[in-house]
Amino acid sequence: QVQLEESGGGLVQAGGSQRLSCTASRGTINTYAMGWFRQAPGKEREFVAGISWTGGTTGYADSVKGRFTISRDNTKNTVYLQMNSLKPEDTAAYYCAAKRAGNYYYNNPRLYDYWGQGTQVTVSS
Repeated sequence: QVQLEESGGGLVQAGGSQRLSCTASRGTINTYAMGWFRQAPGKEREFVAGISWTGGTTGYADSVKGRFTISRDNTKNTVYLQMNSLKPEDTAAYYCAAKRAGNYYYNNPRLYDYWGQGTQVTVSS
C-alpha cells in the first residue's frame, strides 16, 4: 500500500515558476512509475508528465513540453514537477499517481494504482 501526498501548489503569476512535490508517506515508490495529471473544473483529468521507476525515461503532454520537467529522488521517496513559464491555462488541481512495476512512463490514468489527493495550482494573468 502506497500513500501519496502532493505539495507546492498555490497562486502564481503567468510566466512564473512553481515546483510540485509528491512524497510517499507510507510505502515506497522506488519500483513504481510515477505520473502527474491535472484536472480543471468541468474537464477530464489529463496526463501532464510521467517517469519510469529508474528516472531514465520521461514523457510529457504536448501542452507542457519544454516548460515542465518531471524528476524523482528515490532516496527521498519523492517525485517532482518543475513548472516554468506558467500560463493561465495551466490552472488546475494537480495529482500524482503511482503504477506498480513501472519500467516506462504511462499516460493512461487507468493504469495507475495509487493517487494523491491533489494540490491546486492557480495561474493569474
